[in-house]
Amino acid sequence: MGHMLIEAILAADDCALAGALDMPGHPAIGSDATAFLGRTSTVVITADLLAGLKPADVLIDFTRPEGTLAHLDACRALGVKAVIGTTGFSDAQKARIAELAQDIAIMMAPNMSVGVNVTLKLLEMAAKALPNGYDIEIIEAHHRNKIDAPSGTALQMGEVVASALGRNLKDCAVYTREGVTGARDPSSIGFATIRGGDIVGDHTVLFAGIGERIEITHKSSSRSTYAQGSLRAARFLADHKTGLFDMADVLGLK
Repeated sequence: MGHMLIEAILAADDCALAGALDMPGHPAIGSDATAFLGRTSTVVITADLLAGLKPADVLIDFTRPEGTLAHLDACRALGVKAVIGTTGFSDAQKARIAELAQDIAIMMAPNMSVGVNVTLKLLEMAAKALPNGYDIEIIEAHHRNKIDAPSGTALQMGEVVASALGRNLKDCAVYTREGVTGARDPSSIGFATIRGGDIVGDHTVLFAGIGERIEITHKSSSRSTYAQGSLRAARFLADHKTGLFDMADVLGLK
């Protein structure tokens, strides 16, 4: 994602690469951030958060929850806004991000793809139109190296559907099935996770009724969609000093 973001920023007329961060000890530290493109720039990859963030207006963060929170503390100290594409946050970590958003503008979404976020709106519409008689299952597939499951996007899809039906996902989600499970609880929302190969990200929400089923699917073939969505989010934050936003705010879907 780092390479995708740098490439997208360099191709954008209204954006400039101000810094590039990586983990301490990574072999890329000290090298030119655009070297992978066969180019040279004035931006050197660093593990020094304050030095890397100081010249920036917005940080785009695709890391891990603990790293993101450390980055946000630095952002608040420097007055830098943040676009967060990291997934796997606990409730406590999400609450901490909401606190930080009182001081800086933050856009956080488990999936930065414009298409995925339009899909979320379609799911909300479908769930409201199909409140009874349809069993809901969410199937997601990602590459073998993804460390969290279900994906943040799948969970967000579940939250959108549950909210539209007046339910709490924590009360109705089913993440595993094994052995003699008994009949399906009609109020439940099921999740199935697939991991393998280099799958970028596939998500399907199934509304299974009697005599018919509706499937709403989004498939990603390139991470470039996440990069373009991230830049769109960064542009959105330019007009906001504080607050916690999501991609529905960015796309005007609320």
